[in-house]
Amino acid sequence: MIIDRRFLETRWWGPPADAAPTLVLLHEGLGCAALWRDFPEALAEATGCGVLAYSRFGYGGSDSVELPRPMHYMQDEALQVLPRVLDAAGVERAVLVGHSDGGSIAAVHAGAVRDPRVLGIVLIAAHFFVEDGNIAAIHAITAQYRQSDLRQRLARYHRDVDAAFCGWSDAWLDRRFRAFDITREVARILVPVLALQGTDDPYGTEQQLRVLERSAACPLQTLLIDGARHSPHLEARQAVLDAVVPFVRSVLMEATA
Repeated sequence: MIIDRRFLETRWWGPPADAAPTLVLLHEGLGCAALWRDFPEALAEATGCGVLAYSRFGYGGSDSVELPRPMHYMQDEALQVLPRVLDAAGVERAVLVGHSDGGSIAAVHAGAVRDPRVLGIVLIAAHFFVEDGNIAAIHAITAQYRQSDLRQRLARYHRDVDAAFCGWSDAWLDRRFRAFDITREVARILVPVLALQGTDDPYGTEQQLRVLERSAACPLQTLLIDGARHSPHLEARQAVLDAVVPFVRSVLMEATA
């Protein structure tokens, strides 16, 4: 897919956008389209929807980016890039499914853009504000990237692995990033939201859900998934599907009522 004359890696499962609603997957800060693994196929089979995953610029097989990333890079993705992706893909009815940074991007888009195509959002381990434990976990994985085989393992998925990792870690570890807080955008979301969080997530605690519950005025469901870490859709896939599939069905049913 070409966006603003740049190549964006995309993958699609299930029916095309003109035949069914589309679940649009927004990956985490070290993710890409491929790192959703078999979750998109399971979603397509269970819901009958099309599933679109794309690697943001700087990730996967997409074109790289200039570093350092700005402190508002997630807001830029939500307000500038995501609408162009939906346009280019011909998506007319969508549920956004965002993981970690991707969840934050989905929340900002839903709160700041009155996009009639977006019927609901699923947030998996999304960040609404910065926690001390989150920063400590990023310091730890940054040390692994420098000292272990983590860089080599990530390079299997990212064409420019240093842009992917350093673009994410350098932004989060910048002292200015401690001001990151999207609760104001969350308060403006009108569409239904399902938010999931693992109990053992090193990058965020259940306080993310509690802040969401206090801030959101939209129809909201939250779920803590026992034993899951930062990727519940991979670590507790059935529990996530058991929550996401009926949520998607209810959102689509309400939209057609």
